[in-house]
Amino acid sequence: MKVGVNYAPSQGWFHSWLDLDLDAIRRDFEVIAQLGLDHVRLFPLWPLLQPNRGLVRPRALDDVTSVVRAAGEFDLDVTVDALNGHLSSYDFLPAWVITWHESNLFTDPLVKSGQRDLIGQLAQRLREEPNVTGITVGNEFPQYAALAPGHVHPTRSACTIDEAQTWLQTMQDAMTEQWPEGRFWFGFDDDLWFVDDHPFIPRHAVIQGSATTVHSWVFSQVGPRFGNGHSALTWFPRYLLELARAWSPDPQRPLWLQEVGAPRTHVCDAEAAEFMTTTMASLASTPGLEAVTWWCSHDVSRDLLDFPELEYSLGLFTTDGTPKPEAHALAQVIPDLHAAQPQHQSDELTFSASWETGEGRSVCSPMGDLFAQWVDQAEHTGTAPRLQRV
Repeated sequence: MKVGVNYAPSQGWFHSWLDLDLDAIRRDFEVIAQLGLDHVRLFPLWPLLQPNRGLVRPRALDDVTSVVRAAGEFDLDVTVDALNGHLSSYDFLPAWVITWHESNLFTDPLVKSGQRDLIGQLAQRLREEPNVTGITVGNEFPQYAALAPGHVHPTRSACTIDEAQTWLQTMQDAMTEQWPEGRFWFGFDDDLWFVDDHPFIPRHAVIQGSATTVHSWVFSQVGPRFGNGHSALTWFPRYLLELARAWSPDPQRPLWLQEVGAPRTHVCDAEAAEFMTTTMASLASTPGLEAVTWWCSHDVSRDLLDFPELEYSLGLFTTDGTPKPEAHALAQVIPDLHAAQPQHQSDELTFSASWETGEGRSVCSPMGDLFAQWVDQAEHTGTAPRLQRV
């Protein structure tokens, strides 16, 4: 199992792409590598890469390559996200898809042609870098199609299930045409697994890309329902992975826990190290789990304003590179994760939902009885029950 971190630069956050400081980035990568982590996920910003539909900036591609090579100096493998898109409550969309040029991100043929061009040019560059393992299309990009109450995007790009499928395949083709041997992923927030009306459905997540990715965050539903300190918070990422396995027609399909973190809204400083240790223990025996990637490497600086409060404390390191207690806890369990063997469960819980439309998937929501029953059983037996879609 690979164990890494989503890289949030200590100096300037993702705005650092505007005026790249490779020495600062090397300092960040050095402490990441010293912790024993083996990979990072990078987030170049879409408007900087492609400020006009016809212009993918060579200098921006050079900057991505420079950061990739800096990671390689510390033996860190790299994945790169394209079409960012959305990061930590902020949207980064180029001028040619918003305001007077407002377009549908998933269905407009001109927008898709621009997206294809960017992904293709990134793939051309990155395929030459030996420590790059592949490309993810953006950070939770399908949230722009969200329909969940309270989660409808303010500039929503509506699409149907079939249009979502076409967009996913178009993006995948753009990468594989330039880099056939590269790996390619999509990053989904958990609405895909739980919201009946979302046009991106579980079927998409388990058939598109090189592995199924899940993002585990407890601040929206799990924490508010069960409260701080409840075992549901540390079992939730394993539940998502079991849900992904339940939907997959291929029992051998790889899984990637692409994001998991300890938001201080529901995990206080004093409990962060134990949260890390307990969470990783729940994950170690997951069949098919290729990698765990913590969110994120460094805290957001208090000099940067207007972030949601929880974003300022999600890092393994403070902004000066000091490892936090959860970082030390992660370092201690890395050997166990590397040596972990999959455990195939005999206990099973079933649910019913449509493969074609995703209808009924809300029964799997953390607010429902299935999750509560699953957590109770996991807590009682110490092992994660298998989920089965019927």
